[in-house]
Amino acid sequence: MNIIRNEKMVKRNASIGKIVSIVSLAILGGGMFITFQQPEKVGLSLTALMIGFVLSQMGIYYTNRWGRSPRPDEQIDAALKGFSKQYNLYHYTTRASHVLVGPAGIWVLIPKHQKGTITYRKNRWRKKGGGIMSAYLTLFAQEGLGRPEFEIASESDALRRQLKKALPDEYELPPMEAALIFTHPDVDIQVEDAPNPTLYAKKVKDYFRKLAKEKPISADNMQTIKDALGG
Repeated sequence: MNIIRNEKMVKRNASIGKIVSIVSLAILGGGMFITFQQPEKVGLSLTALMIGFVLSQMGIYYTNRWGRSPRPDEQIDAALKGFSKQYNLYHYTTRASHVLVGPAGIWVLIPKHQKGTITYRKNRWRKKGGGIMSAYLTLFAQEGLGRPEFEIASESDALRRQLKKALPDEYELPPMEAALIFTHPDVDIQVEDAPNPTLYAKKVKDYFRKLAKEKPISADNMQTIKDALGG
């Protein structure tokens, strides 16, 4: 499998996470100092503490996503390890964060690292369980489950616009699909009629291999899309 990754972006965002975390600690420390040493300056201390808190959440977000291993892109790499060179896997180089192009078609991949039980019923996603630590991490800047359907629609639309812009007007774009991939080893997926494939990381390869046999994309279309995405 060919992996095309925007290494500069990953390194830049990891550095941002470190710098913002350090700055946030300095500002929080300054706010605490003012609170105890100059209690009459309540407004200044509260402002410093609020700014420090916001920056700390930003720093944790950037660090969790780009500064700690395995990152989301590395988790997808591991899930798809062993695919042939027919597959191209793009990380942060297209309008969608993670894209797989190969015999199984064009796929926008949305990784989720939630622990607990994931359900989809009556058009609603929910996460149950995961323990106190999971709830704490979700509260403090670790990405939650959110609304995957909106994330999928946004990423898919952005990639579709990119391809239409790069390809000739007369070219008919092959169907584009999206999948949710849950990478945490302690996740339990219980979905009913989810709008998109919702997969355990350990079962992703089998799913795409089956698709490649049953509904393969043509070699010409596959190469055209790869050329349009570059790398």
